[in-house]
Amino acid sequence: MSGRVRKRRALLGSCLAALVAGTVVPSTAYAAEQVNLPPAVQDLQTEFKDCASGDEPAYVGSPPVLQARLTDPVEDDRIGYPEQLTAEFEIWWSDPDGTEQRRTWTTSPYPVGLVHRTSLPSDIPSDTVISWHVRANDGLAYSPWSSEAPGAACRFVHDDESPAAPVVSSPEYPEETWWSGGVGIYGSFTMDSPSTDVVEYRYTFLGGPSGTVRPAEMGGPATIRYVPLSRGPKTLSVHAMDRAGRIGGRTDYTFYPNAASTPVSRWKLDDEAGSATAAAEAGEAARAGRGVTFGGPAPSGAPLSSTATLDGSRHAFLTTDSPAVDSGGTFAVGAWVRPARDDRSMTVLSQDTASGAAYALALEAPREASASYSFTLGDTKISGGAPEAGEWAYLLGLYDTETGYAQLFVNGHEVGTKTEAVPVRADGAFQIGRILGPHGYRQRWHGEIGDVRAYDRLVVPSEVTDLAHRKPKLLGHWSFSTADDGTTPENGGGASLKLGTGASVYRMSDMCIPDVDPDCTAWPQYPLVGDGHLKLDGESGHASLDSPLVDTGDSFTVGIVVRIAQEDATRPMTVLSQAGEHTDAFKLRYDPARYAWELIMPERDEAGAPETVVTQLTMPDGASGQGTRLAVVYDDATDTVTLYADGYTEAGASAHVRDGWTSDGPFQVGRARTADGWDEHLEGQVDELQAYAGAFEKDDVIGLGWETDPCLC
Repeated sequence: MSGRVRKRRALLGSCLAALVAGTVVPSTAYAAEQVNLPPAVQDLQTEFKDCASGDEPAYVGSPPVLQARLTDPVEDDRIGYPEQLTAEFEIWWSDPDGTEQRRTWTTSPYPVGLVHRTSLPSDIPSDTVISWHVRANDGLAYSPWSSEAPGAACRFVHDDESPAAPVVSSPEYPEETWWSGGVGIYGSFTMDSPSTDVVEYRYTFLGGPSGTVRPAEMGGPATIRYVPLSRGPKTLSVHAMDRAGRIGGRTDYTFYPNAASTPVSRWKLDDEAGSATAAAEAGEAARAGRGVTFGGPAPSGAPLSSTATLDGSRHAFLTTDSPAVDSGGTFAVGAWVRPARDDRSMTVLSQDTASGAAYALALEAPREASASYSFTLGDTKISGGAPEAGEWAYLLGLYDTETGYAQLFVNGHEVGTKTEAVPVRADGAFQIGRILGPHGYRQRWHGEIGDVRAYDRLVVPSEVTDLAHRKPKLLGHWSFSTADDGTTPENGGGASLKLGTGASVYRMSDMCIPDVDPDCTAWPQYPLVGDGHLKLDGESGHASLDSPLVDTGDSFTVGIVVRIAQEDATRPMTVLSQAGEHTDAFKLRYDPARYAWELIMPERDEAGAPETVVTQLTMPDGASGQGTRLAVVYDDATDTVTLYADGYTEAGASAHVRDGWTSDGPFQVGRARTADGWDEHLEGQVDELQAYAGAFEKDDVIGLGWETDPCLC
């Protein structure tokens, strides 16, 4: 018996009981007069697409699922269980000969408010407009068909044919053509399927970007823009998707971008002293003012032999008669710079217009803010970085017409926020060291400038990194394999390390074997790396140079292998340090209280100065282990210091530091300077000490700690 019938009988019984008692219950009488209202249908969908009842039917790629939500205006769930509703779905279509076909399906009963679904069979016709509607039943009454006014029948077409694979073409990068276009040069790639119902193309560049693009009209072509980031074969894979959601076969389009083109203008500024012009590797030679001196210093590790020094006077500039690059399109400009001061605004390079500058790279020094580098393009300015007097930096300003964004890079890293900009095309003179203002040239550069470049294409990320790269220079490598008269030699003939009392070189030949030598009471300990290592007694043992090993005011890298027995790790022990006048410029030690290797760098050469501390949580590997390969990398360009253990680092092992200060004290292995003199002596073994001027890239650090030096590009 349905809930509605039971409810009506119960209400009738209540009314009779009230009459017998001589009273009438108003609410009960009202309920008895209540008329059952038919249920309703809503939220119709064809294969999860909203009901298409207009001129354009829904297209589906397989026999669809039809669904509708059933409701009832009267809540009949007060009897003790919810009311149950069923849905009747009906579809119809006309055969090619005009004969109408109809089919119906009725669902099982479900509670009010739930979605009812039916899956259509696979034998429904394809490429035929099929209509459908649905009605609900509550056991007493049907709802109207959903197609009755004000509703309308839903319509769909079953498309059982996938679209044809697209044809791909590119004028800049023809298929199977060797070495066309080039790195950093955009190309157009057009996709066009022979099928007339294609609404979307899905594409993927192997190892590169992927996405979708829709044609302007169904069945038409669509074009995307792509810029190669490296030379060599590239493959674009494309699928076409039709309006039914069916995806066709894949087309693979292979092309071969050429290597990156050279700058359209370049001045190394490494001309001979006394020159009146700067020779151009590309473009037009630049005339030099009297405030320019050639033969200046170059950044270590960069592929420059010298630079030009500009004295900041009104004669400190270089100029050409024509632009270095077309600033109305995609372009980039860059240079090595070393400002002699950072307390005033100075221009590195700029492009003249009739009334000002189309673009400029500069050092900005506002009165009430810290100095920064900047790239100005039209009315847009991007600022970032932290210029320091006497410190080298590589600057690159970039504008990409495809994205409409300008960017600034300092030392290979993007700074500031890339910003939309409107480029300014100019045909005036190109300036190095000054900028044209409303009242003439101003903001003249004081310091060094080298290797000025201008590109008429996108400079890709790997190039940005390479342009700013400074190859580290080996300062010394000590393998601790021999000792002579209290010293151990540097592998390349450099300064030897002096061995203090309690320090000795242990060699493979010093090993004894209990089964062979009766005086041998324990099995030997093999050298850490190669034929020997340095053994320190923890009391006075150390090795040292009389002078600094690294310039702590500039970028440096130091690596060493160290082994400490766990039973000896009961107090802080220093592995490496370099002294200043009042404190160590840096100290690398093991702290047993924190179970960690620590790098400590005081902010200045003062006892008790604030310190930057980074740690690596790594336990000593014991007397029989292979040791831990530690490395310290200080990057003065980004003011960061990182501690590595066995070639890897962790979140807490890197920190931003204030400018490093240059220490002039001796370099130490196995001890540190404290308030009580030399202390924190290391008890253990060390091997393969390597020191470099310059900061290692993270992928190169793993090459430290071996008998041979890593190959650095």
